[in-house]
Amino acid sequence: MNEIKTDQSQNRIMIIASGNAGKRDEIEKICGDLDFSFKTLRDYWDPVPQIEETGETFLENAFIKAQWVFDRLGLPTLADDSGLQVDCLGGEPGVRSARYAGENATDEQNNRKLLKKCAECSGQRRSARFRCVIVCIFSPEKSIAVEGMCEGKIGYSPKGNGGFGYDPLFIPDGYDMSFAQLDSATKNTVSHRGKALKKLKEKLRNISV
Repeated sequence: MNEIKTDQSQNRIMIIASGNAGKRDEIEKICGDLDFSFKTLRDYWDPVPQIEETGETFLENAFIKAQWVFDRLGLPTLADDSGLQVDCLGGEPGVRSARYAGENATDEQNNRKLLKKCAECSGQRRSARFRCVIVCIFSPEKSIAVEGMCEGKIGYSPKGNGGFGYDPLFIPDGYDMSFAQLDSATKNTVSHRGKALKKLKEKLRNISV
C-alpha cells in the first residue's frame, strides 16, 4: 500500500471504494465543487483489491465495500452498489447485475442472457428500473446513505454505443432512446447514479466531520 499523504492544506480526502477512474470523474462532475479531494483505490493499492460483495441488497454491498476500505485506511470512504431490476424476472438481475451470466461475464454476455430471459415478456411486463445506493462512512459512529432510481423498460435489442453494462437495453421513461444512445449530460440528469449523487452532494455540503 502506498504511503497516505496528509497535507492539511488540501481538501478533505474522500476515498472511492473502486479503482475505476471513470467513476471518480462522474462523481467529480456533480460533487467536485465541495471541499473533498476524491481518491480511488488505485491511489493506495497496486493491484487494486477485489472486495467480495456478499450482501443480499444494494445497501448491504455498498456498506461492505465502504467498511472494508475505511477499516484499512481510516479515511472517509464512499462506496456505491447499483444494478438493474426487471419486473417480469422478479427483480433479476438485481445485486448480481455485473455477474448475471457468470463471475467473469462480459457486458455482452449479461445483455444476451437478459434478452433471452425476457423473450416471453412484452409491453408493460418489460418494465424495469436502475437502482443505486451510495454509502459514506466518516467514522465508526457516523455514516450516511442515499438512493437513486431511474424507471424505464427493457428494449428488444441493444441500441447505442455509449455507456456500459445494460445501458444499450435500458430505455428510461420519457425517452425513446436507450441509455447508451443518450448524451452524457442527459443521462446524468435522469440516471439512478446521477440522482443518488445529487442527494449525496446535499448531505456532504452540510455534514461536519
